[in-house]
Amino acid sequence: MYVMGIDLGTSGARALVCDAQGQVVASANQKLSGVEVAGLPPGYHEQHAPGWWVATQAVIREALAKLAAQGIAAEAVTALAVTSTSGTLVPLDADFLPLRPALMYNDGRAVAEADELNALAGDLSRRTGISFQPAFALCKIAWCQKHEPDSFAETAHWAHAGDYIIGHLTGDFAISDYSTALKTGYDFVELRYPDFIPQQLGIPLATLPRIVAPGDVVGTISARAAAETGLATTTRVCVGMTDANTALLASGAAQPGDWNSAIGTTIGIKGMTERLIRDDAGRIYCHRHPEGWWLPGAASNVGGELLQEWFGGRDMAALDAQAEAHGSASHILYPLMRRGERFPFIAPNAERFSLGEARDEIDRYRGVLEGVALVERLCFDVLREVGADVGERLYVTGGASHSDVWCQIRADVLGCELVRPRLPESAFGAALLAASRTLFANVSEAGRAMVQIDRRFAPNRAHAAHYADKSGRLAAAWRERGYW
Repeated sequence: MYVMGIDLGTSGARALVCDAQGQVVASANQKLSGVEVAGLPPGYHEQHAPGWWVATQAVIREALAKLAAQGIAAEAVTALAVTSTSGTLVPLDADFLPLRPALMYNDGRAVAEADELNALAGDLSRRTGISFQPAFALCKIAWCQKHEPDSFAETAHWAHAGDYIIGHLTGDFAISDYSTALKTGYDFVELRYPDFIPQQLGIPLATLPRIVAPGDVVGTISARAAAETGLATTTRVCVGMTDANTALLASGAAQPGDWNSAIGTTIGIKGMTERLIRDDAGRIYCHRHPEGWWLPGAASNVGGELLQEWFGGRDMAALDAQAEAHGSASHILYPLMRRGERFPFIAPNAERFSLGEARDEIDRYRGVLEGVALVERLCFDVLREVGADVGERLYVTGGASHSDVWCQIRADVLGCELVRPRLPESAFGAALLAASRTLFANVSEAGRAMVQIDRRFAPNRAHAAHYADKSGRLAAAWRERGYW
C-alpha cells in the first residue's frame, strides 16, 4: 500500500508517493505557468487559481506513470493529502468557478481591515493569542466585501488553495482543516467560527469551509477527477495542513520541545509545545496538533525567492562551493523580495536593504545565504522572548535544506545543531498525514515509522561572536528604519 502527498506551492506543484516505511517510489514536479497577475500595486500578490489544478493534474499523472512503469497500479495508492500555503484563498461561485484571482498568502493589502478585525476579535485574541494581520484570509475576505461588493455577493464558497485542489479531487469544495482555517478566523480552541464573523462583519458562515481535523478522510476520488488524473476512485482523500505544518511533520520533530524551520520561498518556523504560546504583538500564532498539542510558529517573507531571482538557472552547487571557500560576506543583506514583512516584526512598508555593498558575485551570493540565516536567527530570538522553549537542535526542511553549505552557514549563525531528514519537504509531510488515518493509528505513529534522518550539522563555535555581531547590526538597522 502507498500514500501520496501533494504540495501546491507559490511557484509549482509536487506529488510524492511513498510506502509505509517512508521510501519514495515516485515523484513529480510541475512549475506553475501563467498564473501570476501582473501590474498590481506594491504589497499585492494574486494568482489565477485554475492554473493550480492544471499543475496538480500534471504531477499526479506523471507520478502515476512512474508507478505504472514499476508495475504498480493506481489502485495501490490508498490515500492522498494536500498541503499548501497559509492564508491564500479564492472566492468561488455556486458552480465552483473563481470569481476573481486568488489573493495569495503574502498579499498585504488588507491593512485597514486587519485593524477593524482586531477591534472586534478581543475575546478570540485573548483566548488564542491570535492577532489579525493584513495577510490573514479573513482580512482579505473583509477587503473584498468592502472593495468588490459584487463578487462578494456572488461568492458561494471561500476556498483556501488546498481546499480548491481537494474540491477538484472529490467534488466537495467546501471543506478544510483547522490548521488551514486559522487565518480565516476559525477558533481552534473552541473549534468553531466566532460569532463576530456573521454578526458584526456580515460574512455568511455558509460561505466558509466546514472544518475537520488534519488527516481526516473527507472522500474518495470522483469519477471526473479519476478521468483527469488517472487516480483510482477507491483512493481516499484526506485534508492536510498548511505547508509549514506538514514540513514540521516531515522534519522528524515529533514531541513537545521540537522545532522545525522550513525555508523555501519564505521562512516558516514551527514547534511543538504542551502549552499555548501567546504574543501580544500578533507575530506568532499557534496551530493545534492533530493529537492535541500546540504548534506555535510564524512566517517571514524572507526566504529563497531572492536567490532564485538573482541566481536562478545557475549551477547552484558550484556557487555553494565558491561561497564556502569565500568565507563570511563583506556586507549584511536584508534579503526581502517584496515590500512588507510579517516576522520577526510586522511592517507593511519594509523593504530590502544592504549594510555595505557586495564586492563581487560570490560575495553577493554568500550575502543572500547569510542574510536569510540572520533573519532566521532573529526569528528564534523573538520566540524565546515570548516564552517558547527553543533548544540547541533544530530540524530543517524546505528547499534550502538541500544545500549542505547553506545548512552549515545556518548552523553557525544560529549556534545550534541542524538535523536534516531524508525527505525534507512538505509533500512528504502531506503523505505522512495521508498515512496517519489509513496505514497507522495517528500522526505520531506514522512519523516514527516513516521519517528518516539524513545528516546533522554541528555549529562552528569559532564563528559565534562574528554572527552575533552581524545579527545585532541587522536588528539595529531594522529599528533605525522603524520596522521593529
